[in-house]
Amino acid sequence: MNNNPKKPKNLDNVHHRTSPNIFGRAKSLHREMTPAERLLWSVLRGNKMHGVHFRNQHAIGNYIADFCAPRKKLIIELDGGQHLEKEMYDQERDKFLISRGYRVLRFWNKDVLEDINGVWMVIEAELNGG
Repeated sequence: MNNNPKKPKNLDNVHHRTSPNIFGRAKSLHREMTPAERLLWSVLRGNKMHGVHFRNQHAIGNYIADFCAPRKKLIIELDGGQHLEKEMYDQERDKFLISRGYRVLRFWNKDVLEDINGVWMVIEAELNGG
């Protein structure tokens, strides 16, 4: 019998890079990934990309990156048709992330679904110095 019960996590201290609301939203988005996000995540997860660790739905400040390699400071965003209407928001968001030292790659969902190998090659080239 274990006499040391596990202590509950204090979310205020654990997720210091964002608010509890944004963190909760990121968890929800993780459960509701689009088909393109699921496909790309199957390629990125488990350090399959040359040992680079990616996180999906990674909260940074008030924003949530679709995929992030924190140690490589690389963010990958997948855009669907709704992003045509959110161009200003995306520019603001990218500006914030770049100010934090991140590089941002954007792909259309269609490109991921129709040419995952081409997307892989672009990501690989970026990880190898562009």
